[in-house]
Amino acid sequence: MDEDDLVAGCITLAATPIGHAGDASDRLRVALSEADVVAAEDTRRVRHLIDALGIRIAGRLVSYFEGNERARAGELVEQALGGASVLVLTDAGMPGISDPGFRLVRAAIDADVPVRVLPGPSAVLAALIVSGLPSDRFCFEGFLPRQAGPRLRRLTELAEEPRTMVFFEAPHRAAATLAAMSEVLGEQRPAAACRELTKVHEEVVRGTLGQLHGWALGGLLGEITLVVGGAPAPHAGSDVDLAAAVSLQESSGIDRRTAITAVAKAMGVPRKVVYQAVLDARG
Repeated sequence: MDEDDLVAGCITLAATPIGHAGDASDRLRVALSEADVVAAEDTRRVRHLIDALGIRIAGRLVSYFEGNERARAGELVEQALGGASVLVLTDAGMPGISDPGFRLVRAAIDADVPVRVLPGPSAVLAALIVSGLPSDRFCFEGFLPRQAGPRLRRLTELAEEPRTMVFFEAPHRAAATLAAMSEVLGEQRPAAACRELTKVHEEVVRGTLGQLHGWALGGLLGEITLVVGGAPAPHAGSDVDLAAAVSLQESSGIDRRTAITAVAKAMGVPRKVVYQAVLDARG
């Protein structure tokens, strides 16, 4: 590691292993050993990590989590201004990605304190790569809202997103989230569920949202990362085809609203496009 990697008066954000301790970089090992202050989301997990790595922390170990993030950010900036080298860790992966870190970076920038990063493991990228879904363009959505209403509204906003989407989810909410995704994005939308990445019980399940929902109903344990394919390209057929498909649905006794929704999902087009096609066809 270059001697300039960890310097006095600097805040360094470092990625930690998302499961396998062997993924820790040599730079992380040295930084843990030499930092004046180590700010960790969970100090117990850091102690387990350094035991696994066979190293010791020479500096002061402090907690830095969601509950004290705002107050502790100011303290860490003050310590860096006083000349301390500050190392910031999350439980797994990169600080600031669905974990504390962003407020500290902003506070450090505002105080003209140097900020550096030690890159490393990322559950977002690991899941994206093994999902088998397009990875040339993607977006990270973090955790969806816990309550059903806000969750459905957010998914509706994402229904026409063409890029592959990556989500985090707690195991006890995975089935409900996949049910909501199936309802809004369509049961046939391709997806992958990545559980316990890099750990002993790592599991990657690929299929449709409907299939993954059925899988999740059996109960899950461990960290979950969901990767969902983007909205399909607009249907190449004409508006006449869309209107005719809705009429066919209606002729079987289905109400118009439900028919429009079903055709939109089947044809891979936004619901509003099908609705407009129906209006145009009926004058």
